[in-house]
Amino acid sequence: MQVVTHDSITLYVEEVGVGTPILFIHEFGGNHASWEPQMRGFSRRHRCISYAARGYPPSDVPSDLEAYSQAIAAQDALAVLDGLGIDKAHVVGLSMGGFTALHLGLLAPERVLSLTVAGAGYGCEKEHEQYFREVSLAVADNFERLGAEAFAPVYAEGASRVQFQNKDPRGWREFAERLGTHSDLGAALTMRGVQARRPSFVDMSEQLAEMYCPTLVMVGDEDDHCLQPGIFLKKTLPACGLAILPKTGHTLNLEEPALFNALLGEFLVQVEAGRWECRDPRALPGQIMRTGEEGAA
Repeated sequence: MQVVTHDSITLYVEEVGVGTPILFIHEFGGNHASWEPQMRGFSRRHRCISYAARGYPPSDVPSDLEAYSQAIAAQDALAVLDGLGIDKAHVVGLSMGGFTALHLGLLAPERVLSLTVAGAGYGCEKEHEQYFREVSLAVADNFERLGAEAFAPVYAEGASRVQFQNKDPRGWREFAERLGTHSDLGAALTMRGVQARRPSFVDMSEQLAEMYCPTLVMVGDEDDHCLQPGIFLKKTLPACGLAILPKTGHTLNLEEPALFNALLGEFLVQVEAGRWECRDPRALPGQIMRTGEEGAA
């Protein structure tokens, strides 16, 4: 199945199941097929949609850098919903897809039933922001110079990917081999146009503080550069829950599919029951214990 974006880019889409829609948005190192454990699990009771982002075959691979940005990625997600005639959906994103999910929530909150933001945060730590941008450009150069097939094994053994390799060598190998089939040009331009230029969560704090969409943030405890951004989202978003997965890296949905699906499933049940609410105003962040003297003159 295909949909066409606002700037005439064709995106490849897969869907399965019936029920309340869930839109899955993949990470930089994945593609539409990366959500297979979730598509199989949640299609038993939901309409599940996954798509290949622009730059990821079989979607189109624009050759112009300016065809890639965080804002465009959010518009593409909206185009998928429009193309399938979906009014509202639960939106689940991993890493780059988690950023897109958040930006979709800001762009079109009326189209979002809930947000799940998993493994998102690279580049958001102000002290590491410049390093992230520099290493993103270096990674882009390697995809372009060496090619995805040659560079994939290097990228796939990053500090937050080896956890997956150690736990599930077969699953990690599938991930690395899939990464090796990516478009050399698409990967390079996505890294330069989306990853290296997107704003930090910190720079979006005022907007995020006004976004009341039910949100679940998931982070692996060994995904070091997503931990603090995850806590930041928990403290900033009014209706946000935070799940930290133990002994887990970046590729959450593939590394720990059973736990990921269980957490996501419980979250969706609570949202649909109207029970995932904003934080109780009595839960004051600065209070440790109550003495009964609060508010006294």
